[in-house]
Amino acid sequence: MAETVRWLTPEEQRAWRGFIRLHERLGGRLGRLLQSESKVSPADFAVLVHLTDAPDGRQRYQDLARALEWEKSRMSHHIARMAGRGMVVREECPEDGRGAFVVITDAGRKAIEAAAPRHVEAVRALFMDHVTPAELRVLAEISERVISRMDEDPAG
Repeated sequence: MAETVRWLTPEEQRAWRGFIRLHERLGGRLGRLLQSESKVSPADFAVLVHLTDAPDGRQRYQDLARALEWEKSRMSHHIARMAGRGMVVREECPEDGRGAFVVITDAGRKAIEAAAPRHVEAVRALFMDHVTPAELRVLAEISERVISRMDEDPAG
């Protein structure tokens, strides 16, 4: 039996397409800025942010991949490239012979410390300066609700 497709209404389509365009354009601008001014790719920055948010600057490969929504092979290849540039190291997990940690290095910390101020200036100029505090609260609520639902079904 064929399923009925729940097509987007014009209002839903406008909101969805606007959100996608905003995401793509912000990502593109921020990525170019990071790369040109800091020599840090958006993917490098994402990894470094997660590692600096961890108390000891380390995360298990699988947890980092899950947080970034990356496939295992992408994670492995990217971490290898970052390790080659001295930004991170891979450490075996003594409790689990199959597990490993990604650990930020001093060079990785210096890279994100250099990139972060310009990145936040750009986030403010491109986005924060154009929304009201009330809109920001609504956006945060929406984002948290959708992410929470996605976390309930990580495979979906």
